[in-house]
Amino acid sequence: MELLRRRVNDWFAGIARDLPWRKPECSPWGVLVSEIMLQQTPVVRVLPVWHEWLKRWPTPAGLAGEPAGEAVRSWGRLGYPRRALRLHAAATAIVQEHGGKVPDTYAELLALPGVGSYTAAAVAAFAYGRRETVVDTNIRRVHARLISGTALPAPALTAAEMRLAAALLPEDDDTSVRWNAAVMELGALVCTARAPKCIDCPVRDSCAWLAAGEPPPSYVPKGQSWHGTDRQVRGAVLAVLRLADAPVPPDMFHREPADLGYAPEGISVPLAALHRLNSAPEQLDRALAGLLADGLAEMHDGGLRLPA
Repeated sequence: MELLRRRVNDWFAGIARDLPWRKPECSPWGVLVSEIMLQQTPVVRVLPVWHEWLKRWPTPAGLAGEPAGEAVRSWGRLGYPRRALRLHAAATAIVQEHGGKVPDTYAELLALPGVGSYTAAAVAAFAYGRRETVVDTNIRRVHARLISGTALPAPALTAAEMRLAAALLPEDDDTSVRWNAAVMELGALVCTARAPKCIDCPVRDSCAWLAAGEPPPSYVPKGQSWHGTDRQVRGAVLAVLRLADAPVPPDMFHREPADLGYAPEGISVPLAALHRLNSAPEQLDRALAGLLADGLAEMHDGGLRLPA
């Protein structure tokens, strides 16, 4: 096991991507923002938004001092915009309960609004050098193939996977942090879900899955659809609200601006994109109601706007 760890860590030292949240000068706040943005979102899409956020809000106090709607507005098209509200809530709690400093223990991080077990462990490890069991999708996949001999991990995280990850974790803090990052990188760049690059794997001769003859997965992962879904319509509505400088009347989402007798300055492009979806009225109503229920929009003066 010691040799396995050393080979993976040595590989990581030579190939690790130069990501801003990995730099020593990155603040714990920058690490927390990156971890929440990277959930279900590729690095290439996160990078520009992360830079914009840290430039505008270099500290939790900066974000907490703005309306929650500004977090949603600046979230752009990263998807799953409720994460923006969670970050705003976490920043507020950090200011109110921790004097503006991101807490450095797993338990305190886990107590922040919107922070789950993975994010708490990742921030404790990568921002503060703590020995924590970090388990994301990439790490789970590497463990499944390398140790368990299966093509993919279980559809949902299991207690057995957590026990395995804990057993594989090096004892000292520094090595454990590097191991977490290295295995995560191995899963992201080499041991990928659809087309693993086994020839590039530093531990391919120790891989239980390869030794077993690369057995196929026991299930077919379901991709998340987008076109024609309520998620797509919600995203199109949010695109309108992000550019709106005043509450948008509900009728404007349902009918072309010309039909309403006035032109919507500044929101004409995203509004036209929404109308091109030709969503059924009931689907659009569901999207509007869902945004209101999730706190991503609010009614004000008879129209919808981002939360204040």
